[in-house]
Amino acid sequence: MIVTMAGLPGTGKSTLARALAGRLNAVVLNKDTLRAAMFPPEEIEYSHQQDDFVVSVMFDVAGYYFRKDPARVVFLDGRTFSKKAQIDTLVATCAERGWKLKVIECVCPDDVARARLERDVLSGLHPAADRDFSLYLRLKAQADPITIPHLTIDTGEPLEDCVQRSLSYLLKTP
Repeated sequence: MIVTMAGLPGTGKSTLARALAGRLNAVVLNKDTLRAAMFPPEEIEYSHQQDDFVVSVMFDVAGYYFRKDPARVVFLDGRTFSKKAQIDTLVATCAERGWKLKVIECVCPDDVARARLERDVLSGLHPAADRDFSLYLRLKAQADPITIPHLTIDTGEPLEDCVQRSLSYLLKTP
């Protein structure tokens, strides 16, 4: 199963994905981490073309995991999936490859996202150098609603509550 973490920067996608992966013996594929591993710093563009390329590699890596273990759970993390075209590509790719798809949309109050992003910028530990509150606001202004079935989680709530709600969603048979 592919579990796609959707949401704006700073909404807790990675934190929730890691917590869930630990409970499900799953693997997390993160776009920003993969991009940083594939491209030297001077070649990182943060362009739509480079994002799409890295996501296509994520799909190929997921396919590798599924060939080894068809029952594996793979989390796709690091892309907002805030545009209809991104969701359309996700749905089409999963359908073409016969993968079950679940989507978790992470949301939180703006002030929570701002605090998280500012903390990450100060630490310098996040692999995406363009990730700040101004990016959050730009993406939020341009976001399309997710119209396919999905779970929306307010990650401003305690992590364990978010994990339990997400597990209920993920383990529910269709």
